[in-house]
Amino acid sequence: MKKQWDTKVMVEVAIAAALAMILSMLRLFRGPQGGSVTLEMVPIFVVSLRHGLRPGLWSGMLLGLLKLLLGAYVVHPVQFVMDYPLPFAMLGLAGLFYKRPILGVIIGSAARYVVHVLAGVIFWAAYAPEGTNPWIYSLSYNASYLLPSAILSILVIWLLSRYPLLRRDGN
Repeated sequence: MKKQWDTKVMVEVAIAAALAMILSMLRLFRGPQGGSVTLEMVPIFVVSLRHGLRPGLWSGMLLGLLKLLLGAYVVHPVQFVMDYPLPFAMLGLAGLFYKRPILGVIIGSAARYVVHVLAGVIFWAAYAPEGTNPWIYSLSYNASYLLPSAILSILVIWLLSRYPLLRRDGN
């Protein structure tokens, strides 16, 4: 049976996006061309693991749109999508793995990474040091902040998974 969205789920989606935005401002590290080590992915993962794919995708997309509204750098309409709503929506893929939350966090983080790497190659290759392959630059630059963020998210989700917070309703 397909679960319908109720007010509770919609409120959790909105709160997760807002909390993720606040956490994105508490940076442990910020890259020179963007990207930060934060705990911003955790609320999106919590919604995804609690309520599934669609609410997770929506909360991530809302986070991307909030980041866009509160200080984005846009050079092209496709870049706008690839740097903001799409990579954060990909965090919602964790909802497919609610019985294995750590795997969900890894899959969601990896999907976000792939989108950011593609955006880096397509739109930000000019920032690569002279003579550096744009793929290598984008892979390493995005890993410099996403890998630590993913590790922090795995740790927090592992801690949270020990409590009922991540249990799905009816499971």
